[in-house]
Amino acid sequence: MSDSLNLPEAPSPAPHTPGVPVRHTRTKGEPRFPDGPRADPAGSHFERRIRSFQPRRSRVTAGQADALQRLWPKWGLDIDGQRVLDLGELFGNDNPVVLEIGFGMGEATAQMAAADPDTNILAVDVHTPGQGNLLGLADRGALANVRVGNGDAIILLREMLTPDSLDGLRVYFPDPWPKKRHHKRRLIQPEFLTLAATRLRPGALVHCATDWEPYAEQMLEVLTAHPDFENTQADGGFAARPRFRPLTRFEGQGLDKGHVVNDLLFRRVPHQNRSHEPHQG
Repeated sequence: MSDSLNLPEAPSPAPHTPGVPVRHTRTKGEPRFPDGPRADPAGSHFERRIRSFQPRRSRVTAGQADALQRLWPKWGLDIDGQRVLDLGELFGNDNPVVLEIGFGMGEATAQMAAADPDTNILAVDVHTPGQGNLLGLADRGALANVRVGNGDAIILLREMLTPDSLDGLRVYFPDPWPKKRHHKRRLIQPEFLTLAATRLRPGALVHCATDWEPYAEQMLEVLTAHPDFENTQADGGFAARPRFRPLTRFEGQGLDKGHVVNDLLFRRVPHQNRSHEPHQG
């Protein structure tokens, strides 16, 4: 119920100019996007563990805000951990599903979705402008195989996905947390891989890429040591960038500066032991 009854009518807001950040004064408790992603979808339902991501506050353009308002109810998903997803129902088909964790502004995700329309992409991030940008790209490209998740991918994997429900996992350019005291925040750790393995079908491809060489070495070490994954490279090392992963503008700028980008391609091995299946629900 509105608390603005009997107050003078507010003047109509000025029309938005495309590309100009949205400046909207909200009352206390008013959601940023009433029909869009929630600020903290999981709330206090789960333990406050050390997280591998840090939400960034950035301005949202008018186009991104419009996409969030129009398309979130259709293609968006708040990761609240309160239900188990039926991926066939979510996408409207039984095509293979790949989980992408951290998609930035979504350009590469949209390109991969357009190039492979028979593969569904569940793309997860916490960056609101990127969520709006990807939704807009999907809309303009008629990419019905993209869904955008908002929240913690760990909660998604542990609480909301069923065993063997994923055909792939992509982690491109995750936060390297370069300071040694922050290495515990890096996503690619043994515990994360054990959880991800329970949701990946045998043969599913895990594809990581980073331009931070010390993190690349850690990824290679951790993945190689994990019993649920095997390197697709005969020499046990890094892989060349596969053609299906687009070269992003950010990556190209880094390469021009002499940065080294390493790709890792590992496969989920056949099931051996389910004793480590995490509790769900």
